[in-house]
Amino acid sequence: MMVNEDVENRVINLAVRTTRITAGDLYKALRAYMRHIQNKKQLRQAAKDSVTKGKQSVKELVGQGQGVSSMEIGDSGIRDFKRIANKYGVDFAIVKDKNENPPKYTVFFKAKDADAITSVLKEYSDRLNKRKKEAGKERPSILNKLKKFKEIVANTPLKHREKRKEQER
Repeated sequence: MMVNEDVENRVINLAVRTTRITAGDLYKALRAYMRHIQNKKQLRQAAKDSVTKGKQSVKELVGQGQGVSSMEIGDSGIRDFKRIANKYGVDFAIVKDKNENPPKYTVFFKAKDADAITSVLKEYSDRLNKRKKEAGKERPSILNKLKKFKEIVANTPLKHREKRKEQER
């Protein structure tokens, strides 16, 4: 019974303490809330002021006020283009033209990144050429290889072991 009385006393003390809110306590709570709001504003402003790198929207790219250039690239290898552009640190935006079939992509980039974009395009075109050369070569079919191995296994004679048990005295 002693434990229950102790718990009841703590609950009553807590209830009494919370009902005695003074003007000073209210003032401290409001100041803490205002500090919280200010911190959130500063974080939002810092995020807004930070410059986006790599892939971004056309609106963000134009909003940086450094001039924008564009060029069309084909359907194949967009993922490779993104990787290479990120490797060179180029800010770019890709827009898909849905009216074309197959779809064409337009890449927008900062005008000041012209030297870097030429390096990106050179490496990108090298990858596309390499991929086309590999596609031109005939690769052996895996299914045909599997059939050959099945025939080889079927034609190999199975080894039978003879088990003999001899009694020794």
